[in-house]
Amino acid sequence: MWIITAYSNLNDTTMFEYENEIEARKAFKEIQGCKILSEVIYFNNSKSALDV
Repeated sequence: MWIITAYSNLNDTTMFEYENEIEARKAFKEIQGCKILSEVIYFNNSKSALDV
């Protein structure tokens, strides 16, 4: 999961959630102002678990 956190001049914070990196990076380029792109990894998710 990818999250974009955008901050406005009015002290408002808006968060946008995306399922894949490509979609998130495309939206990140279009959002104006101060913004942060983060990847959220859940360790209990079986898709991202390592096989040992």
